Amino acid sequence: MVKRKANVNIERCVACGVCALQCPRQAISIHRGCYAAIEESICVGCGLCERACPASAIELKERELVND
Repeated sequence: MVKRKANVNIERCVACGVCALQCPRQAISIHRGCYAAIEESICVGCGLCERACPASAIELKERELVND
């Protein structure tokens, strides 16, 4: 099964927190004031963070989910 998940380019991220404010699942936090960190187990791939990011540091990527 493939699902979309948000992915942060930490080199582009300016740690402004706009993405965290837009996330309806609260899956994003600012790690040590340096960059956005996404908890993949909470992220539903809605894309709101990607659209809100002023630095274009977030993109949705397809992830293969493995059932154990």
